[in-house]
Amino acid sequence: MWMTPKRSKMEVDEAGVFRPEWTERYLMERPPEGDGALCLVCRRLIVATRERDVRRHYEAEHEYYERYVGEGERAALVERLRQGDVPVPAVTSEERAARAGLGISRLLALRGRCWGEGNFVYQCMEALLREVLPEHVGVLQGIDLSPAITRRRTLSIGRNLRNQLWTRARDFKAYSLALDDQAFVAYENYLLVFIRGVTPELEVQEDLLTLINLTYHFSVGALMSAILDALQTAGLSLQRMVGLTTTHTLRMIGENSGLVSYMREKAVSPNCWNVIHYSGFLHLELLSSYDVDINQIINTISEWLVLIKTRGIRRPEFQALIAQSESEHSERINGRCLNNWLRRGRILKRIFSLRKHLEAFLASVGATTVHFSDKQWLCDFGFLVDIMEHLRGLSKQLRVSKVFAAAAFDHICTFEVKLNSFQRHIEEKNLVDFPALGEVVDELKQQNEEDEKIFDPDRYQMVICRLQKEFERHFKDLRFIKKDLELFANPFNFKPEHAPISVRVELTKLQADTNLWNEYRVKDLGQFYAGLSAESYPIIKGVACKVASLFDSNQICEKAFSYLTRNQHTLSQPLSDEHLQALLRVATTEMEPGWEDLVRERN
Repeated sequence: MWMTPKRSKMEVDEAGVFRPEWTERYLMERPPEGDGALCLVCRRLIVATRERDVRRHYEAEHEYYERYVGEGERAALVERLRQGDVPVPAVTSEERAARAGLGISRLLALRGRCWGEGNFVYQCMEALLREVLPEHVGVLQGIDLSPAITRRRTLSIGRNLRNQLWTRARDFKAYSLALDDQAFVAYENYLLVFIRGVTPELEVQEDLLTLINLTYHFSVGALMSAILDALQTAGLSLQRMVGLTTTHTLRMIGENSGLVSYMREKAVSPNCWNVIHYSGFLHLELLSSYDVDINQIINTISEWLVLIKTRGIRRPEFQALIAQSESEHSERINGRCLNNWLRRGRILKRIFSLRKHLEAFLASVGATTVHFSDKQWLCDFGFLVDIMEHLRGLSKQLRVSKVFAAAAFDHICTFEVKLNSFQRHIEEKNLVDFPALGEVVDELKQQNEEDEKIFDPDRYQMVICRLQKEFERHFKDLRFIKKDLELFANPFNFKPEHAPISVRVELTKLQADTNLWNEYRVKDLGQFYAGLSAESYPIIKGVACKVASLFDSNQICEKAFSYLTRNQHTLSQPLSDEHLQALLRVATTEMEPGWEDLVRERN
């Protein structure tokens, strides 16, 4: 076997000069330009040219090639590598078993299944192979799916994904954070910190940065310290932070003591961009429902659904509703989770269509049905269904990722125009935008022909006005950078005289370039700005990186919310913060685990 010589600890490395014998011994060659050693296998440049550094890389990454030891084999291998023909290392049965165990552990984590179910999966595979491929049952012997091993593998996958994020974060030209303290149902005392970073090539990366236990970080100062520690560990400075997206809880946006004001104060420096903050973007339906639910309707309906789950489950008219509830939250469901589920426009609309069946069911079980004879309550119910349906439409638009913040802000501005239209229509008693409220009003008119005033327009105008003020407050900072957003989205239609003075020269030059105009027409925005020369258009390229780093979608937060609501009872077993973070990282990331690194780590 080809043996690399071992050196004594006392031996001193010679000067950092490439030595020709390293070519066959360590599969290295002198790089065409500069110093160091270039690996023939992975084409990685080893900068520090000392034999121990070269040997360490070879033994850690390419030990497989130690098997080429025959006469002439080593020289032939070097020639093949120089021609780009890299022999694929043979995978051992132990490595295959390790990869299979890691893959199953990842699937269990994605589905929110507990660690002990690995043994059940093993039994299923064994039963299948015994019947279908009995001669291959032996391949399962090396796969260990015990709870302890599955838990350990999930942690390893989480760490691998985290390390990949840290590696990519070093190249971020700009980044934004999303702070979510509303996503938890089974776990209420946690803050999720998501990051969206952009490289100089306009590649966008969204991932979970860290998870913070609010039990141990209950003060804003402690939260701030934990976030700064996470950023520092990832190699990110506040000078590169562009945006901050939060929920509109007091912990986040309190006027003098909120986390946002603390972070903005910390981020102030001569070279730092002004941090753009917008709240209410995350869980838009959920949080806005508290502003428009004027008669505690959702709490009342939540109590009715508990009755249906316990006493009306066999009724055919409720089967679809129960099945939908169980598919999203499993068979058991707690009160807070049920309440949050109802604060989604689609669910309220379905329940509104079942209101006659609900009234008959409540009467049959001896529960009060006074709400169905309350004219005001029924009108409020219809109005809530309609306004939540409009909010659901906006939230659905905001879940589309990879569109950039300019498009997301356009959706928000369009919705604000709709709110103005709703105000006028309600004042004129024109219910074309409120079909559920119109349906209730028509029914009440038939029952009370003498009653001229079925509903009070001022009551609903006040709710719409409150929603308008909330939107204006939550997205105020985006209006400050509206010109930057427009410039990013339509650089060839933006008038140079309306642009900031610093960018006018570059913008005029850009608009005069026919080749760039042709590229703009055929490519999407990300591809266009990625190909834009940073030397010729440094300011425009900088604006593009800043705007692209702003969160344009609440998709990653919705992933975490759905994962926790769907698996709340499975995840209710005692878990460490590290385990919970690993599960959420696996559930929300788009990165693929580095399987080779994980197998090597096991070895």
